[in-house]
Amino acid sequence: MSEPAASWTSTPRAMKSGAVWLASATQEEIDGFLSDLSENALLALPWVFEFWALPHQLPPEGAWKTWVIMGGRGAGKTRAGSEWVRGMVEGGTPLAPGRAKRVALVAETVDQAREVMVLGDSGILACSPPDRRPEWVAGRRTLVWPNGAEAQVFSAHDPESLRGPQFDAAWADEYGCAAIDKATNQPNRFLDVLSSESVLPRASLGHRDDVIQMQYYRAMAEFWGEPANNPISLAYPGRMVDLTRSHAWAWDSRPFPAFPGRIDLWSDGPSYARGHWLNGRATNQPLSAVVQEICSSGGAEAVVTTSLFGVVRGFASDQVQAARASLQPLSMAFGFDAVEREGALRFLPRRPGIDHVVAVDALAISDDLDGQIELARASEPELSGLVRLGHIESEGDYEVRTAEARVPDEVQTTVSATELQLVLTPGEASEIVLRWLSESRIARDTIRLAMPPSSRPVGAGDRLRLEDGSTYRVDRVEHADARLVEAVRVEGSLYERRPGSEDPAVIRPFVAPVPVLPVFLDLPLITGDERPHAPHVAVSAEPWPGSVAVWSSISESGFELNRLVAAPSIIGVTESELAACSPGIWDRGASLRVKVVGGSLSSVPVIDVLNGANAMAIGDGSAGNWEVFQFANATLVAEDSYDLSLRLRGQLGTGETMLPVWPVGSTVVLLDRSLSQIDLPVSARGLVRHYRIGTSLRGFDDPSVVARTLAFDGIGLRPYSVVHLKVFGSLGTSVFATWIRRTRIDGDSWIATEVPLGEDEERYMVRVLVGESVRAEYTVDTTVFDYPALAQAADGLSSSFSLAVAQISSRFGPGPFRVVPVPA
Repeated sequence: MSEPAASWTSTPRAMKSGAVWLASATQEEIDGFLSDLSENALLALPWVFEFWALPHQLPPEGAWKTWVIMGGRGAGKTRAGSEWVRGMVEGGTPLAPGRAKRVALVAETVDQAREVMVLGDSGILACSPPDRRPEWVAGRRTLVWPNGAEAQVFSAHDPESLRGPQFDAAWADEYGCAAIDKATNQPNRFLDVLSSESVLPRASLGHRDDVIQMQYYRAMAEFWGEPANNPISLAYPGRMVDLTRSHAWAWDSRPFPAFPGRIDLWSDGPSYARGHWLNGRATNQPLSAVVQEICSSGGAEAVVTTSLFGVVRGFASDQVQAARASLQPLSMAFGFDAVEREGALRFLPRRPGIDHVVAVDALAISDDLDGQIELARASEPELSGLVRLGHIESEGDYEVRTAEARVPDEVQTTVSATELQLVLTPGEASEIVLRWLSESRIARDTIRLAMPPSSRPVGAGDRLRLEDGSTYRVDRVEHADARLVEAVRVEGSLYERRPGSEDPAVIRPFVAPVPVLPVFLDLPLITGDERPHAPHVAVSAEPWPGSVAVWSSISESGFELNRLVAAPSIIGVTESELAACSPGIWDRGASLRVKVVGGSLSSVPVIDVLNGANAMAIGDGSAGNWEVFQFANATLVAEDSYDLSLRLRGQLGTGETMLPVWPVGSTVVLLDRSLSQIDLPVSARGLVRHYRIGTSLRGFDDPSVVARTLAFDGIGLRPYSVVHLKVFGSLGTSVFATWIRRTRIDGDSWIATEVPLGEDEERYMVRVLVGESVRAEYTVDTTVFDYPALAQAADGLSSSFSLAVAQISSRFGPGPFRVVPVPA
């Protein structure tokens, strides 16, 4: 919309919407407002647009030349345009002249202008009061007002028709083109299942086509950029169409690629692929321009790329290389060939159709050929059953993705993999690998033939059709007495675009640089399926970043990914003390209060506890000092705080690590499926290693990463302590000790008469202790130890002593010792 003025810009009009006031007013205020109006004012109120309009629907104040309304469907653009035209042509009374006498109504087509601008629900006729309503003269395509003002309808397809009339003002629709097949047939048509206006352009197959959208805008810019098509105006200093102030539909204020990728926020994201949006497309480059630039940088001047059509979303050349090497990935992806003709390097796309029909009786005879047409076929082993393309994903996080295509029921196991530094949509990548897979089968057939010099010229890139209907593409022509032609079998249908689904790109949500809370636990075997020497890691964070990585290294550099933690663990601290209790019996003492993050705790039946439920580790935070206990009751007493009661203590052989009292502030971790074992070689047991733990999407060098330097003993290999250690005899007499072994593997069965050994061999270490000092050590292979008086004398015992017994593992060494005193 435009009108003559001295300046190009203006300030927005302040909000005057009475509708906003009415919506928030009380019924008493509304009644009072209406009763104060005169009868004429009450009749005029529905037609006073400034009372009902939203701020963006009102023209700016001050002097301006062009007013642009930017808004999506439903923003009220048509209503604003209709009311603006009314304001320009209407006077104070129905017959009084307005500011404009001749107005142009410009849309994509005449029908669209008539149906939307004139006759539509928000058109000029619907917005006009009865005494000022214009008459639609269909034959002249003109609206005529009672005061003599006229508004004539024009089509953007016929810009020359705008040259003759002299207009005071104009209401024009934006120009634009959807990214859909054959969109230029009807540029305002688009496919959107959420819109009642969803319809395909004429003759469109419905697939995404960014090329046609780009060509549309290029054509508009090139046409109006020619001075012959866009002359200098006689009325104002400037050309008829000012391209610097042209506005294309549509640019969205939502940031790309969050729109269209975040369909959880915006439901119209799936419509982007075949819609009018320019977000994410404005930086795309024409394939012809990219090829031209590469050739120019390589020193080639006579280059013809006018036949190339395609959109390059991004292309990287990561090394210094010849222009030919840079062009090869583009040639593979877009399907074009480079040929030399008439002294120029021409780039020709592979496309349907033929250039020459080859008749056998018109061929030449050559001694270099086996017959008139020499046919060759590649062997089966050279074929690939699977074609794989690595590329950079467009419209997402620009990560490396892989597209695959395979032959159904293919017995070939050969894989053809290619990596291209190209930015592609998922649909484009799928289309490329499908074409490659088909080409690899069709291109098995090659031919050689000779053509006489007098025949119609045949050059590289030309398509030949033989008498049997097969088609071939010429790859090489050797000029001699006869022109020797080498060609490969092609099918033109492979290069036709077909409708296909466009899978949306994956958008990773923003991950805040929040430090995580990692806890390493060197635990005994819990289920028996773990790697016994490898420690566990539990991680929690608020908020949870989605995936946490554990990186490891033998030094402070060279970190490598060790483990990904997919779910948070329940980690907390104690808010009360926990006194020691005998293992294996119910601890009915005072409740243990814990405050946790990462989840919630719940009570379970006693039978579930006996079957392993609600296992929790309590420790001082170090990697190896943990007691495992279970609880039946968890009572929520405050936010994230629970009282745990009815406990089983010292589970999984951890009774020996139980402190007399676990103090307030001890660390607790719920032992559930969220725990992960890190990778640790058996040879690295006891060796210090460096670990970094943080959000996987931010990398190990992010400032939020937590560093740990730890060594692990491999508690899962440690034997349990013996039980029921008894001693008979006294100092100076034969002392006899007995005990019962336990096992860390498969020891829960009630069927077996004795628990499995769990170690390579049965061995025990017996230590003779005087106070805390070790006087002697003995190794036995039974659960009985005989310590005669002579041996006691030889060990220099003259006062009371104790015996300490531990089971020995060949991989770990002795486990925890059980001590019993010997009477003096």
